[in-house]
Amino acid sequence: MTDISKLDLKGFCANSTRSVFHTMLSMAVSAAEADPSMELSGSKVVGCVGFAGDVIGNICVHVSKEFGRVMAAAMMGMEVDEIEDDEINDVIGEVSNMVGGDMKSKLCDAGFPCVLSIPNVTSGRDFKIESKGWMRHEKIAFQHQEELSMVEVFIKFIA
Repeated sequence: MTDISKLDLKGFCANSTRSVFHTMLSMAVSAAEADPSMELSGSKVVGCVGFAGDVIGNICVHVSKEFGRVMAAAMMGMEVDEIEDDEINDVIGEVSNMVGGDMKSKLCDAGFPCVLSIPNVTSGRDFKIESKGWMRHEKIAFQHQEELSMVEVFIKFIA
């Protein structure tokens, strides 16, 4: 079993996110510079999944509501102006589930068996998701054209 502090969570998360955006949305995203205190302001959507087993944690995908609408249109093969809020939430939930599922597989492969929760989605304006008491917390910023988004990973060893 690998030491949890030695896991390349940033690399796992970055690769998972790029793969999901490419495969499911036909979008290229690249890692962007992120201040550790970075928060998206304004209207946003956050999809989170949890995992539990020998490790517990959360993976949260943060996007602006406008980018969420673009993502939903890309995934559903629709025009941006046809997308409703429920469809944005569904797509962000699915993207967080896919990124989380890939992360779960990598954790299991590293000797940390765990299971994934169903996604939950929060949307609104100027809110902050906080999670305290984790052994590791990684925040990775991504950019697609002018849109900045973020993925956070929180993890703690249990076994």
